[in-house]
Amino acid sequence: MANQESDDNGLLQFVATTVETLRDKVETIQGQMVTKEDVASMATKDDLAHMEIRLATKMDADTTAIRGDIERVDLRTANVERTVSTRLNQIETEVSRLRSVLYLLVKDKPDILRLLGQ
Repeated sequence: MANQESDDNGLLQFVATTVETLRDKVETIQGQMVTKEDVASMATKDDLAHMEIRLATKMDADTTAIRGDIERVDLRTANVERTVSTRLNQIETEVSRLRSVLYLLVKDKPDILRLLGQ
């Protein structure tokens, strides 16, 4: 169980770090952007075309990086979900076994079984 908590804490730390990194990347991109008016007042059409290509390339690279980060988080989340599901199935099996043993132990004492039902 402690290992599960460690995995959960690790996943939460990973998600938090990833979100902070993405936030920093977005802030960096926003800081690099200018308005159309700013660009139009100081650039030629060729400059604008070149800048548009550079921005599109940068945005594509950043989008790809963000998608990769999201896929890694999704994979880690799926792994945690499988682990939790497996553990819950084990617990359900153990509870079922305990119930069977309990019913065998008290089968001749129906009063005790009624107490268990409450």
